[in-house]
Amino acid sequence: MSDDATDRRSRIAVEVNGRTRHADVDAGATLLHTIRDEFDLTGAKPVCEVGTCGACTVLLDDVAVYSCLVLGAECEGRRVDTVEGLADGSELSPLQTSFAQCDALQCGYCTPGQLMSLEGLRRNNPDPSDDEIESAVQGNLCRCGAYRHILEAAHRAFGDER
Repeated sequence: MSDDATDRRSRIAVEVNGRTRHADVDAGATLLHTIRDEFDLTGAKPVCEVGTCGACTVLLDDVAVYSCLVLGAECEGRRVDTVEGLADGSELSPLQTSFAQCDALQCGYCTPGQLMSLEGLRRNNPDPSDDEIESAVQGNLCRCGAYRHILEAAHRAFGDER
């Protein structure tokens, strides 16, 4: 039996923002730390690391997840989308544009998680109800209290000036 740390590492291939990426990840490494440390994508934030704040939200196969609760090794062969993949070059996504227009950014720390939760909703339900929009961001905390602006931005991005 070996005590070598490499025995606890896995080589994974993950599609990240449309591009296949490879990494050697520790068995206990979360997706959050995998995307930050291995792929140098720092939009998802390590805040609570127990799934209560939403700052680390990414899309895993088009479903919003807290990346602090998913192991990186579990993502072998799967698709991960981060906030860095929303824009098309210098062209912001409709959600990003509406966040800027509605002053939903405030300090910006929760913004990546808010955007990814709403992007997950958009991909699975392009015409959500008020309740569905509110539910999509329910698990994303904003310490600045910009919820009214965030919801306004979401409605604008979904094409509804409520």
